[in-house]
Amino acid sequence: MRFVRRWGPHRIGYHLGIPRSTVGRVLERYRMPLLAHLDQATGLPVRRSRLVRYEKAAPGELVHVDIKKLGRIPDGGGHRTLGRTIGNHNNKKQGRGYAFLHHAVDDHSRLAYSEILADERKETAAGFWIRAAAFFAAAGIRIDAAMTDNGSCYRSRDFAAALGSTRHVFTRPYRPQTNGKVERFNRTLAAEWAYAKHYPSDEARAADYPRWLHFYNHHRPHTGIGGLIPAARVHNLTGNYN
Repeated sequence: MRFVRRWGPHRIGYHLGIPRSTVGRVLERYRMPLLAHLDQATGLPVRRSRLVRYEKAAPGELVHVDIKKLGRIPDGGGHRTLGRTIGNHNNKKQGRGYAFLHHAVDDHSRLAYSEILADERKETAAGFWIRAAAFFAAAGIRIDAAMTDNGSCYRSRDFAAALGSTRHVFTRPYRPQTNGKVERFNRTLAAEWAYAKHYPSDEARAADYPRWLHFYNHHRPHTGIGGLIPAARVHNLTGNYN
């Protein structure tokens, strides 16, 4: 699990039903490097500069918003499951283009709202935000600020109108780590949903997304919040009224 899936002690312990400390001792015995010291693409140790990490004190203080561009799977499968020769042939033959995953991730709880949409135009981004805000409101979260990159859809009047009184914060240019919570969400969905198994078509993968998103919010322990699930940090979700 540590080597193939690159899971940390929290996730391995949760999955196997054993204490995190026991998992940590086993990993240390086998001299496994920390996940923070590995390159996500290659799994090899790298040298990293020290980053200043932060976390808002309560849900809704800041919601990170982003768009993930994801290549559509051709019918029959793509190169990740069929190999580059057959997979690329399928893709070139069908030319299915890209899907655009719009995300909104709460900084404090990591609770996520996401939709697979057809484009990243200003009208699409504005409509997504309205639905995302309604989702968080239903969970009892009042949004104070939204953070986005400097994309044209987010600088539009449509998006500003959708935000209403919500404060708009922009990331620093060429510093994606400023919006790090949603960047981490992108890496998680890529590893655990988008490329985690063989999907015979793009429609099959899209149909599986709501299931995975529910799992992420309500069942998946998050190492960034001490092994809790995102829903555990939101008091008004079902089962969290105490």
